[in-house]
Amino acid sequence: MGRVPMDKLLSALSLCRKAGALVMGFDAVAQSAKDGKAKAVLLAADLAPGSSKKALRFCEDAGMKAQLLPLTQQQLLAIVPKKTGVFAVTDKGLAQLVQRQLAAAGPKGQDVALSPNTNH
Repeated sequence: MGRVPMDKLLSALSLCRKAGALVMGFDAVAQSAKDGKAKAVLLAADLAPGSSKKALRFCEDAGMKAQLLPLTQQQLLAIVPKKTGVFAVTDKGLAQLVQRQLAAAGPKGQDVALSPNTNH
């Protein structure tokens, strides 16, 4: 991914945080999805497989999909105060902005889901 799409994606996520519309951390995001407040759930590219599977499960339970960010937790430290790999955007317009930037970033910004043969 080139510098410009990454910068635009980080800027969009930073805007969400500054607007109070970025939920960070597994438990907080899971609750946001459960409560129907999350408009988008985002997973860092290097999220541990077990955490990723659990996040996909709570998204599935909430009737939504998670999107894989083309950014690692280390790269996301540019806009968040501590290392975390699970995020939710709670504002519809800002979620759409992030999704547009993800689409511009290329194939990593795709929806992810549990595989059909995954045990629940």
